[in-house]
Amino acid sequence: MNLPPCAYWLGALALLVGALTLLLRDRLPRHRANNTAQAFGAPSHERRQTTRGDSAQEIRQQRQHALLELLELEKVTVDDIMIPRSEVTGIDLDDDLEQIIEQLHGVGHTRLPVFRGDINQVEGIVHMRRLASLLTQNRLSHATLQECCQPPYFVPEGTPLATQLVNFQKEKRRLGLVVDEYGDVLGIVTLEDLLDEIVGDFSHEDGEANPDIHPQADGTQIIDGAANIREINKSLGWRLPSEGPKTLNGLITEALETIPDSPVCLRIGPYRLEILESSESRVKSVRLWQAPFKRR
Repeated sequence: MNLPPCAYWLGALALLVGALTLLLRDRLPRHRANNTAQAFGAPSHERRQTTRGDSAQEIRQQRQHALLELLELEKVTVDDIMIPRSEVTGIDLDDDLEQIIEQLHGVGHTRLPVFRGDINQVEGIVHMRRLASLLTQNRLSHATLQECCQPPYFVPEGTPLATQLVNFQKEKRRLGLVVDEYGDVLGIVTLEDLLDEIVGDFSHEDGEANPDIHPQADGTQIIDGAANIREINKSLGWRLPSEGPKTLNGLITEALETIPDSPVCLRIGPYRLEILESSESRVKSVRLWQAPFKRR
């Protein structure tokens, strides 16, 4: 029996989510149910049953959430979750060795693209573990840096996440450079970001907030213009349009058909936007709220 491609991928992805759920089980706050039972003087065997019951319920919720996200993977592409080119951190081989070493000391990423002058001239991808070894042995040079590089892996823009998840596994890669039809690099997509799209908030510690979103006392949100629209929607439970531009800045400039040089207010669906700060090239800070909310 031949399964349609979509059913095949979803079946494979469901197996992956099952494995992820087992890994995520270790992150469950098991102490909560136990502490609650103790507070009401429940016997130890009842406390154990309560803990097991709550843990099982949370696991079921995780599985349901992950499978619902899987159904959306055919609609989402690498363009929606990639790190845009302007925000990509990489190593420029045209820099002095001293500059490169100083940069490496402040890098928080596991893998970095290595290029010459421009990311379109990418030479490869390097793992920080290999560079750390060279640094401790005082053997880092431009030549040894290039020797540590893995060939770059390119991903066509518009690739569905379901397809890319399988491609990452097939190619045994964890990072890809998203390119357009002309071969220009648009950004970077990682396996970690793709899995995060599936498991959502379960991959983050409790209370971890989106650093681009700043809730205000009056109930509004001040958001960075570079913030990803899908991430805004996920964090706030909103439905800002995400089919076109990927960032808040892009959404605003598309709606206004210009970059505002002074404070401007506009409406997009049920949402109200007040531009707080902008530069010559982009909108930098925006206050948002949802109607019929009235600012106090």
